[in-house]
Amino acid sequence: MKYAVLVALMLLLGCTKKETKPKEACANSPAKTLKMYKMSEMSALMEQMYAENQQLKLRIQKGEKIGAFPNHFLKIHQAVMTDSTENDAFFKEQAHNFISAQEQIYHDPKNAEAHFNAGVDACIQCHQVKCAGPIARIKKLYIKP
Repeated sequence: MKYAVLVALMLLLGCTKKETKPKEACANSPAKTLKMYKMSEMSALMEQMYAENQQLKLRIQKGEKIGAFPNHFLKIHQAVMTDSTENDAFFKEQAHNFISAQEQIYHDPKNAEAHFNAGVDACIQCHQVKCAGPIARIKKLYIKP
C-alpha cells in the first residue's frame, strides 16, 4: 500500500504545473491554509491499473496463469478526470485501444506478451498527448524479449 501511495505521488508530481512566486518574509506573510490534494477517480484508477499490470507482467514473464480480466479496468470509460475537457474523442479512442489490448491478454494467453506490450503502447500514445509526466514510468512496464 505504501508503494501505491509513493507511485501516486510520483505521478502527480510529474503532471502538475509549478508556479514560482517570490518568497515573502515570514512575519509579513498572511496565514496559509493548506489544501489536501484529492486524487481524481481517473488518477486513482490509472494508479491501480499500473500496479496490477506490474503484477501481470511478472506472471507473464514467469509463465504463470494469467487469471481473469479485471473488469474494473472498464471504469476508464466513465471515471471522472481532474479536467473533464480531457475526456475527448482522442482519449476515448486510446482507452478503447488499451482495453482491447488488455482483454486480448486473457483471450489469447499464448500471445500475452505482445498484447501486454500493445496495452503499454496505448498508454504511452495517450500520455504523449494528455500528460507526459508518467511516460518514463509506463515504459518500465514493457516486457522485453
